Amino acid sequence: MSPRQTLDARHLLCPLPLIRVQDRVQTMLAGTLLEVSCTDPGTLHDIPTWCRLYGHRLLHTYRNDPLLVFTIEVSGAHAAPTDAPAPG
Repeated sequence: MSPRQTLDARHLLCPLPLIRVQDRVQTMLAGTLLEVSCTDPGTLHDIPTWCRLYGHRLLHTYRNDPLLVFTIEVSGAHAAPTDAPAPG
């Protein structure tokens, strides 16, 4: 099972949810799942488009207005390298 992280981007408006997703993904290893909770309806377009452009897989979108939850599998393109030395 892949490691999973969560990101709470509820009550943030465009472009902040996507900026938070992008910042988090850059710290994650390839193959990690990121579950993002949002309330901005613009993320229904923004997050799938961003995933497609940067090679991440959008595995699931859950909608229960106003809550939107996206599950993203991080690719190696914009993720922390898997062979990075352990901190400290």
